[in-house]
Amino acid sequence: MDWIKSLQNAINFIENNLTYDIDLEEVAKIANSSTFNFQRVFSILCGYTLGEYIRNRRLSLAGSELASTNQKVIDIALKYGYESPESFTRAFVRFHGINPSQVKKNGGFLKVFSKISVKLILDGGSLMDYRIEKHDEFKIISKKKYFPIEIEEAQKQIPKFWTQCQSDKTITTLVQEYLEKDSILSDAIIGTCFEKSDRKNEFPYGISVFYNGNEVKKGFEVDTIPALNWAKFKCVGPMPTSIQNLLKTIYSEFFPSSEYKPSGDFYLELYPEGDISKSDYESEVWISVEKKD
Repeated sequence: MDWIKSLQNAINFIENNLTYDIDLEEVAKIANSSTFNFQRVFSILCGYTLGEYIRNRRLSLAGSELASTNQKVIDIALKYGYESPESFTRAFVRFHGINPSQVKKNGGFLKVFSKISVKLILDGGSLMDYRIEKHDEFKIISKKKYFPIEIEEAQKQIPKFWTQCQSDKTITTLVQEYLEKDSILSDAIIGTCFEKSDRKNEFPYGISVFYNGNEVKKGFEVDTIPALNWAKFKCVGPMPTSIQNLLKTIYSEFFPSSEYKPSGDFYLELYPEGDISKSDYESEVWISVEKKD
């Protein structure tokens, strides 16, 4: 239950700071998570991103204040983080379907986006193939790139990164020159999320394989993954739908009810050779974990 409480504490912090700039790194610390992982979990569980939640809550409260107070449109716009009445009006119309000045003059129907309350609902019962295993340190080699910490933008850019690495033969080079097949990662191509970042607003993500020790060419990086406990989940089905569904089950059912929580170190998606569009395609998700206090 501490995992649920941490998530609720982070949401409470957001709610108490909707009229200020919200530091996503600070929010994630309250949730005992990395910045990107918190956003990912939030998006998986809620069905919309953290950025969307913050925008919708601000616009919902702004609409209520316009209708019930004598504050000017520009004052409310600035209060909720909009730099100009024009940008506020565009966002307000998209959300409420009515111009803010119309609300001040004539009233109108406004939309309400309510605060999230996190609860553990016992509606699971899903079958899930998983195992908890500890591995000694091992090395991976990656084509690595930094992505924006805001998950909305990262989710747009990461698939493009995979497409680019496929077309420019980066993945072919990883497989033919660096892949050690006789390893704990088998012959899988790995999507590696390095959840601890040395940059405030970006995080590193790599397309990786288990490193066989060959000389490293320019453009590739070798990382040592330390000894960690891993929660490993089997995934069956076409990409990306099958992994999206699996992640929702992991974070809504497995972690709330298990003795483990994400450690905030690494998140791996293992893609063995095969047709990822097939209904019987098998992949894996590895999440570094630690026992709950």
